[in-house]
Amino acid sequence: MTKKIAVINDLSGFGRCSLTAAISVISAMGVQPCALPTAILSAQTGYASYYCDDYTDKMKLIQREWEKMGVSFDGIYTGFVASEEQIENIFSFLHSFYKKNTFLLVDPVLGDNGKVYSMYTDRLCSLMKELVKKADVITPNLTELCLLTGTDYRMIQQMTKEQHLLKIITQMSENILSLGPKTVVVTGIHFLDEKDNIQKMGNLAVSKNSSVLSAFPSIGGSYSGTGDLFASVIAAGMARGEQTADSMKLAGKFISYAVADSAEKQIPRNDGINYEQYLGMLAPARSV
Repeated sequence: MTKKIAVINDLSGFGRCSLTAAISVISAMGVQPCALPTAILSAQTGYASYYCDDYTDKMKLIQREWEKMGVSFDGIYTGFVASEEQIENIFSFLHSFYKKNTFLLVDPVLGDNGKVYSMYTDRLCSLMKELVKKADVITPNLTELCLLTGTDYRMIQQMTKEQHLLKIITQMSENILSLGPKTVVVTGIHFLDEKDNIQKMGNLAVSKNSSVLSAFPSIGGSYSGTGDLFASVIAAGMARGEQTADSMKLAGKFISYAVADSAEKQIPRNDGINYEQYLGMLAPARSV
């Protein structure tokens, strides 16, 4: 039987993010993505103009139909959430479909570059923290890790030495582990590799008894959708029964190739990265 992941996120026509990224990556990895859209957008919200059709009420209707079908999922993966009601809908979905043999991956999309996204109220942030507690794995960026732990981002931003930075991030991640998740994978950690004297971008997976860093030379700038691509690789890797650290390394390599390609071709940030031609890197090995 093909493994199945329920993916709860918005669908943007342009921007190579959210469900567009998740569906292509998870499918390429040999896992079936079952999309539950939270909204349909003409383009992701970084563009100057876009149309958005809110699917908050329709989420309940889709859930009801899936309940009638008696379907089950190997994993549930949540991304961007635009309102308190949408998180409440997710809690209802988990009540029906989050079973003993189902994993929950939460990408806690709260902010970036030290700032919380404008639509996030205190209540919405509080609900996201409750959702994080239920997760098996979460994939916050550094800003989101600070928001979840009440840490001053400016303090983290001032740290340039790899050893000190990773020690603090590990401690912050361990604080979250104490609340419920089994693994915290922190994305987008920029630091100076003093040995090679080059800037690197790394991802750090922290579990109860381990901490694993996967880093690559920092190339290009920030692009739409890289967090979605990363979390999607982690989710599909979990469905395939792979270790999170291995999936993290695969995701980092996959994204670094696509970012380098996009930087070389001067792709605008809002358009996302040219990842499509690298999807073959993610395909499961097949015996003939």
